[in-house]
Formats: sequence, C-alpha cells, structure tokens
Amino acid sequence: MATTGDRIREIREAKGLTQDQLSELAGLSKGFLSDVEHNNKNLSSQGLLRIANALGASVDYLLRGETQEFSNNKEIVIPPYLSEAAEDLGLSYSETLELLNAQQSVIARRSKKSVKELSVKDWKNFHEAIKKVFG
Repeated sequence: MATTGDRIREIREAKGLTQDQLSELAGLSKGFLSDVEHNNKNLSSQGLLRIANALGASVDYLLRGETQEFSNNKEIVIPPYLSEAAEDLGLSYSETLELLNAQQSVIARRSKKSVKELSVKDWKNFHEAIKKVFG
C-alpha cells in the first residue's frame, strides 16, 4: 500500500521536480523531504499543507490516496461563524471552501474526540495562519 511519502514522490516526479526544487517551493529542507519520501519521518500538518500547495495536490490525496469529490447531490454546509469571518475578510466562495477544507483536513488528522465549533475569531486566526504558510 502506498504511503504519503510514496504519493509525494510520485507527484513530484510526474511534475518533473527534483527534491531540491520541491524542498525550496515548500520551504522544507531537502534532507527532511527525502526522509518523508522514504517513510523515515512523519509530516506535521503544516509541512503537509506546504507540500500539497507546492505540488498543487490535495491533502486528501497525499494522506489517503483519495480525493474528495463534491457532487451536485452533496450539500456543502458552511458554518455560520465561518460565513461571518469570510464576509469580514472579503473571501470569495471558493476561498471560503478552501479554508473549510483545510480546517477539515487538519481535524481529520486528530483524534476522534469531539471538536469544538470555531468562533469567528478562531476562523480569522486560522485564515491568518494559512496565509502565513502559503503566503
């Protein structure tokens, strides 16, 4: 079964990138990236998001080898506090969905404990943190 490191290497090679190039794009050291690709090191959520962004890949695919498909039949629910934060921040609908998906990807990596609902301030802080990572 393919691992996250295997999928990162597969996409990197398909895009014709070297480890040096990807490590520079993602802001990670080449040695660390090599260790991840060879399954010797685990990625933090921040590192995973950096690599996904640099590769133009989804976090879902890198983690599980699957992508989340949105069909017209599946209702997408944007939490009220996220909606308010998005309005305050001037985010488009697609940017709001990206923020929601990023948050859900981070939560998916955590334990099965109940997850508290984010406040407007929490969503704004999360958005700011994502902006810092992806500039």
